[in-house]
Parts: sequence; C-alpha cells; structure tokens
Amino acid sequence: MQPYQEKLVIKLWAEADRPREKLLLNGRRHLTDAELTAILIGSGNKHETAVDLSKRILSFYNNDLDALGKVSVKDLSRFKGIGQAKAIAIVAALELGRRRKETEAQDMVRILSSKEAFKVLLPVFADLNHEEFWILILNQANCITGKQLISKGGMAGTVVDPKIIFKTALEYNAAYIILAHNHPSGNLKPSAQDLDITKKMVEAGKVLDLPVLDHLIVTNKLFFSFGDEGLI
Repeated sequence: MQPYQEKLVIKLWAEADRPREKLLLNGRRHLTDAELTAILIGSGNKHETAVDLSKRILSFYNNDLDALGKVSVKDLSRFKGIGQAKAIAIVAALELGRRRKETEAQDMVRILSSKEAFKVLLPVFADLNHEEFWILILNQANCITGKQLISKGGMAGTVVDPKIIFKTALEYNAAYIILAHNHPSGNLKPSAQDLDITKKMVEAGKVLDLPVLDHLIVTNKLFFSFGDEGLI
C-alpha cells in the first residue's frame, strides 16, 4: 500500500474552491455530492481533507446516494475520520432529503382557481384573532412549493412591504405567487390599503417577470378574490 500523501487543508484552497464558500458564491447546485457531504462532516482526518474523505465514502457506496441513505451510524463510523457525531450528521441530512421527496409526492397541490387556493389557505388563517399576510409560492406548473408568512399585526391590519414579498419569492425560486391575508372582523370588503398594495404588487411582478396570480382576503368561512373580481 502506498503511503498517504500530505494533504492540503481546505483553508489553503482558493476561496472559490472551498465547499462552503463555493455554496455561498455559486449556490448549492454547483457543488458535487462530495463537496456537500464535506460541509456536513466539517473536517477530514490526518491524511485526508473533508472532501477527500467524502469522496472515499461515496466511492465505497458506488456514488449512489440512495445506497448511502440506507446505511447506519455504525456503518459510517467505520471510516477513519468519521466519528459518531459526523455519522449522525450525514444520516440526518439524508433522512431529511428522503422526507422531502415523500412530502413533495404527497403534498404537491396544483392551483388553477381561487377556490383551490382558498382550501389551502383556510387552515393557515383558521381562528386567528389578528391579521396576517402570507404568500403562496408556485412553480411553472402552478403547483405550490411553499407558503410563507410575510407579516402579522393586530385586529385592524398589518404592515406589508413589497420588497420583502418579492425577496422571499425570489429566494424560493417562485414562478408565480398568490397573495393572501385575513380579516378577523369577518368583513370581506377590501380596504383602500388592500387595493393599493395589490396594485403595487401586480405592477412590480410584471417588471420582475414574477406574476401575481391573485390576492385573497380570507375569513373563517369565506373569501374574496381580487382575480375573480377583475382587480388584477
């Protein structure tokens, strides 16, 4: 067996090649499986960087993440440089990935009408005695990929910043968004502020090529759709 070569620690790598910095600079999809795993384990061993160690682990399982996802903490701990804590981090991350797939398969809801959006939003606003503003995040197929709380206030209203809405939507790679807020009073009539924020959001969405499909006002049993009423 050939002796180990002296490793070049990751801290001495060019910044653009370090896994953490590379993720921050270019996004997670630009990292290899080994680089992502290296971020999880943090450090290597005496002779290997975290990336080299990750490559060895992946190679042992034929670079099959599905196979790696089935291994135990005990199995991973057999690799030199992988203690129990690092093994747990890898197992936990892969389990989260598995659950994400499971959730996507079960909960991917396609929105083609205001009524369908209302069904998704009703549990969000149920029984609230204060006002909240949420957005539904949709992909190109009009399927919901996320729900995000933007702001909360009192009985009379909540302050909404369009910059925060679009910043959130862009962070989650939205293709379309649906705005929604509740009226705890039960009054479905849009206020002057509701009309104003909707107009601003629709115009900003056109500029950003991120269309606002609708804005719903929700009560415990009913809803008002700006889209259905020709206000978008």
